[in-house]
Amino acid sequence: MRIVDLHSHWGTERGYVLRSADALAQQKSTWNSTPTYDTEEQMAAYLRANQVKTILDFGFTKNLSIEEVKPLHDYAIETQTKFSDCIFGNWLQMDPRLGQAAADELERCIKLSKGFVGFCVSGSGTGFAASDPIYHPIYEVLQAHNRPALVLVGHTGAGAGLRGGAGIKLDLCHPRYIDELAIDFPDLQIISGRPAWPWQDDMISIMIHKPNVWSEVHGWSPKYFTDPFKKEIRSRLKDRVMFGADYPLFRYERLVQDWKDLGYTDDILERVFHRNAERLFGFTEAK
Repeated sequence: MRIVDLHSHWGTERGYVLRSADALAQQKSTWNSTPTYDTEEQMAAYLRANQVKTILDFGFTKNLSIEEVKPLHDYAIETQTKFSDCIFGNWLQMDPRLGQAAADELERCIKLSKGFVGFCVSGSGTGFAASDPIYHPIYEVLQAHNRPALVLVGHTGAGAGLRGGAGIKLDLCHPRYIDELAIDFPDLQIISGRPAWPWQDDMISIMIHKPNVWSEVHGWSPKYFTDPFKKEIRSRLKDRVMFGADYPLFRYERLVQDWKDLGYTDDILERVFHRNAERLFGFTEAK
């Protein structure tokens, strides 16, 4: 079965999401995997072998200056162009305190890339919840180009187990901020990133109430989803839940098997693995 992976990271050393020695040391305990680096060619070959088309996210760029982030964006766009059969596009993360400069850089990348370019909001990583007006210039660019926003929700493995949680405030990824954002930007398609535990019921309610809110579930094995969420995936939310992996922290072989072990019908698995994402994106930007 083909897979549209709404969120993974870079397997290359230049793009690897975990940057510090402490974070790399936590990979085994948090994701049960070991840090290894792939070349761009190896990363693409692995995606192809698993019939994956993915959107990649650096993750660490949200605290960099414009001067530091531009070369990384150019690298991402160049790589996507070279391997467009398996890399659909890129999520950008930038410090919202950069203001209009961040919005201008997002627009530059959208115009430069032949693939998809969207924006990922990490409230806990930036210190600003997704509904904060500081993001409005970015959302206006997304809306003008008909691109969705990916908003990270729930518990994060970033900082887990480190002293003071590495300063990460979990509440800034509460689903309530997506609810507020969906009101302020009713025509913006909003994707909640990760399962929203420990606020999963809140996320279910928001998705049922706000038709412009979707969900992708990277960073977790589905066997750890809450029972109400597992039920909604086959019922009220069957058209709006999408696959996310978090490669290279997770590998596709494990996640696909864990999904199959839940006993969903082929119809539900196809919706989650690719059909819902294909309907949302249309893949009109893919070349």
